[in-house]
Amino acid sequence: MGSEFDFSGALITYISVIGSLLFAIITVSVAGSFVVGGKTGPLAVLSILRLAVEDWLSTSPRRIWAITKLTILEAIRRKALLVGVVFAVLFLFAGWFLAQPASDPEQQVKVYVAFVMRTIAFLIIPMVLLLSCWGIPEDIRVRSIHTVVTKPCRRQEIVIGRVLGFTAIGGLLLAIMGVVGYVWILRQLDAKGRERLVARVPVYGKIAFKDREGVDQKQGINTGDEWMFRSFIEGGTKSRMIWNFEGLDAFNLETADHLPMEAGFQVFRSYKGNMDRGITCQILVVNPDTEKRAVAPLVTSRDQAGKIEQTDNAFEVKEFRENLLQLARRVVDDEGNELDLFKDFVSKGRLRVEVLCLPTQQYIGAAGPDLFVRLPDKPFVVSYAKGLLGIGLLTLMIVVIGVCASTFVKGPVATMTTFFIVLVGATGRAFLDTIVDAKWVGGGAFESIYRIFAHLNPQTELPSTLPFKVMQLVDGAGVGFLRSVRYLFPDFKFFDLTPYVAYGFDVPWTNPVPPNSGALLPSLIITAGYLLPWIVLGYFSLRLRELEAK
Repeated sequence: MGSEFDFSGALITYISVIGSLLFAIITVSVAGSFVVGGKTGPLAVLSILRLAVEDWLSTSPRRIWAITKLTILEAIRRKALLVGVVFAVLFLFAGWFLAQPASDPEQQVKVYVAFVMRTIAFLIIPMVLLLSCWGIPEDIRVRSIHTVVTKPCRRQEIVIGRVLGFTAIGGLLLAIMGVVGYVWILRQLDAKGRERLVARVPVYGKIAFKDREGVDQKQGINTGDEWMFRSFIEGGTKSRMIWNFEGLDAFNLETADHLPMEAGFQVFRSYKGNMDRGITCQILVVNPDTEKRAVAPLVTSRDQAGKIEQTDNAFEVKEFRENLLQLARRVVDDEGNELDLFKDFVSKGRLRVEVLCLPTQQYIGAAGPDLFVRLPDKPFVVSYAKGLLGIGLLTLMIVVIGVCASTFVKGPVATMTTFFIVLVGATGRAFLDTIVDAKWVGGGAFESIYRIFAHLNPQTELPSTLPFKVMQLVDGAGVGFLRSVRYLFPDFKFFDLTPYVAYGFDVPWTNPVPPNSGALLPSLIITAGYLLPWIVLGYFSLRLRELEAK
């Protein structure tokens, strides 16, 4: 279960932020030009805007393609493709340091796939960052850009051509490294490891809990973990972990003899007991409409023809391993009546599953994604290609920011600026969201300073006098400024799709799991949303810049 990407809210925020920035820029430009040039100043601003519209309406795809080809050739002359040699050298010796025990193919797959994805990203991203940040400043330094701008070539065509050229180089290297990395993974893994190369397609449900008295709760018991992502239920009581699944009509309910599920529960032992055996659990299936319930039998063995031979009403939790569960279609209730799992318990694609812990005074814990219905697997190459696409979108974002920065500052400064934007977007965006969304306890900067000197804890209410209201008003203005500034930094967490590929899951389109993880469609939308504003900013920066300056 993840946090759905709010497309409508994102679109409204995008339009409001872009509109506010345009209004602020035009207002400041008109006011500043009036102060400097008098009545002719605003007319000059309007003239620049008119020329900008004419430039964009006269954009030529042929000229953009010509600049793109020149950018690619220039990158090749600068030995950008030598990154592939570094990549090949790393893979020649990687097997020495990444050796994993053959008895653990699951761990082998995780390590090798994560290594390939991370290595590709860490080699391509610095390369395109340097190329994009130093291209235009170098043209200005050697004055080769004069040959271009004196031709009928628009500034936006230079910016777009540069972006496409550097992106093409990055995409070419990404494709080559992706193919080489895929072949390397296959060669490193044995037969059991290659069987683990899958892209599981999960259907997640919404989780709820019941306490030891059977009362509904939002969370279970905290057994001492600081991070309450997982909470626990107590064995031998009425405690339950409950999942409400939807969309099971996508599963082939007519011909299947079982419902495949996968669990990743955690165990907390209040006493050791028999350490050779795991904690046993039981699964109940419930019809969400009729409240009909029964113990779900789990398939434990099949005959040579593949038919179900034996079932069991309980299973042992294997921690840190995949718990593959096959819920048999034939279900027997407490009264001995034989029921059909799909016909009698699945209603309009919905099913409720309850999990209980059997041993007394033992605990099992889970979060929403720790139990899911497993649809037919997709080929591993599908998830692998989506992961590479995420790296490609990240590369495009860095190229756009780098080219834009290089239109108004020199290469070293453009490099530092781009690196700072990427660093904040990748590591500091969550912190900015916490501040501007009023989730930070203790108030803003001035209120926090006052609380420190006054020795007040964050929960203490401040007096409602004028000085404190002014202080909170100033803090609110600062937070409002940060609320707008944070959107200058793209949220790069959506581009990190490596965990899905490494752990054998299909990369989701719209539903990050767990929350604040990557997803493909949000990555595409974020890229498209930042692409045009950065290119427009680069156009105006290059148009208003003195190209003679080195």
